Amino acid sequence: MKHYVLFYEAAPDYLTLRAAFRPEHLEKAWASQACGELILAGALADPVDGAVLLFRGESPEVAAALARTDPYVREGLVARWHVREWTTVVGEGAASPVRASEV
Repeated sequence: MKHYVLFYEAAPDYLTLRAAFRPEHLEKAWASQACGELILAGALADPVDGAVLLFRGESPEVAAALARTDPYVREGLVARWHVREWTTVVGEGAASPVRASEV
């Protein structure tokens, strides 16, 4: 399994519009977490201009699938999004652990 990071760039009116779509957004996120795909997620702070969602899966599709069905994306609260593979090497759950003694 690999790690993938989904980056959201918020539209200018994100905070104003968010409340109407937040229950559905959170329902989808918690469902993804419950099935082991979404590890952590949340909005960036000061300023609230985006969000970062960390996934575990076989391909970036695990993150892209959530983005395509997220009401924040569908309703235009997210101006842009993209997925990047993240090569995790340190920490509990690292996909490709590397110790100093192995370098």
